[in-house]
Amino acid sequence: MKHARPVRTSPGAAPRVVAARVLDAVLHEGRSLKAELAASLGDLSDSRDRALVEAICYAVLRQPVRYDAALASWLPRPLGRRDRQLRALLMAGFAQIDPLGLAPHAAVAATVEATRVLGRSHQAGLVNALLRRALRDGLPAGEAHAQWPGWLKSRIADDWPADASAIMSASELAPPLWLRVNRTRAGRDAYLQRLADAGLAAEPFDGLPDAARLASGVPVAQLPGFAEGDASVQDGAAQLVADALGPPPGIRLLDACSAPGGKAAHLLERDPSLRLAAIDIDPARLQQVRQTLERLGLRDRASLLAADAADVDSWWDGEPFDAVLLDAPCSATGIIRRQPDVLLHRRDSDVAALCVLQARLLDALWKTIAPGGVLLYSTCSILKAENQGQVEAFLARTPGATAEPLDERFGRTAGPGRQRLPGEDGMDGFFYARLSKV
Repeated sequence: MKHARPVRTSPGAAPRVVAARVLDAVLHEGRSLKAELAASLGDLSDSRDRALVEAICYAVLRQPVRYDAALASWLPRPLGRRDRQLRALLMAGFAQIDPLGLAPHAAVAATVEATRVLGRSHQAGLVNALLRRALRDGLPAGEAHAQWPGWLKSRIADDWPADASAIMSASELAPPLWLRVNRTRAGRDAYLQRLADAGLAAEPFDGLPDAARLASGVPVAQLPGFAEGDASVQDGAAQLVADALGPPPGIRLLDACSAPGGKAAHLLERDPSLRLAAIDIDPARLQQVRQTLERLGLRDRASLLAADAADVDSWWDGEPFDAVLLDAPCSATGIIRRQPDVLLHRRDSDVAALCVLQARLLDALWKTIAPGGVLLYSTCSILKAENQGQVEAFLARTPGATAEPLDERFGRTAGPGRQRLPGEDGMDGFFYARLSKV
């Protein structure tokens, strides 16, 4: 993937330029927000600038329809294809005003300067006028949930009729920052004190012994001991996976779709005797698992393999696993607050294709489990077709498979599993089903 050369300009303009380029790629070229940020933030040396770029991009992608409404109302004619980067920059400017609430002078002046850096000096006056109008008149409120595609609204309304509006509202808010304290290094209470000493207010969470929660995000560089592996960023719902699986000490465990490695790392932190194999189909993403484990001092405790987990004949040595974690590829509809570009890129047809893949993985991985073993099926989806319906169909076609009960920590009852909806206890949307093999 080709990216623009590093930005060299005034300090205030630099992050606005990067944000505009990222947003242009996501909004107009269908690129992944996560991938574009990962590729572009290295152009900025200051962690505060990197955090600003992330904040701007997430703010824009949570309400692009609102910003488009402002442009449609205030511009004498629509922006053309050649002005896509300008559109992205204007949206970045609007986001600095509302909801980020940056100092007006800094937001306007730096964004106007970014216009010039992007080679659009002739449009700097237009950008200045539009941002000043946004400051003076305020941005239009916009229709509730306007950015949600109709097919997804319909699915959510069908699956969760009493919760549909709350699901979408929670998914449009910036999430808290959940941390997982590395218990091999220090206890949670000690790390909470280190956060307090660093001026970062955090709180523990009942039922999650390794979790600390901050009200809002901060750059990981500001987290004490992050580079040394003392803590990781991981939502509370994802941390619950280790409890839902609940593996006995010393077992042989497979993490079948492991990248980026957070759940594998959590399981290794909890059990020094665990024998873990981590597989991912994408070698580049498997490298993320390797980097995660290296930062946490866990790399030598896991075997890593790039392989298609569903093609067991290509990688399995025939020795059964005592437990399998299948955190399956899914629609990501439970983490839209973290990946707002899902609303831009996901299609209704994707869900059917994902359901086929999930079923293929379930059937294949079930063969690798020893009698008496368990498989934890989890997703960050809220769609019943991927969750409750998927597991019900698997149980119906699989002799000797039974669903074990999970308690209310894992959300509301959803057929043979449990479902958390976005925002409940400040967590992401997540599904869990624990399946045992006779």
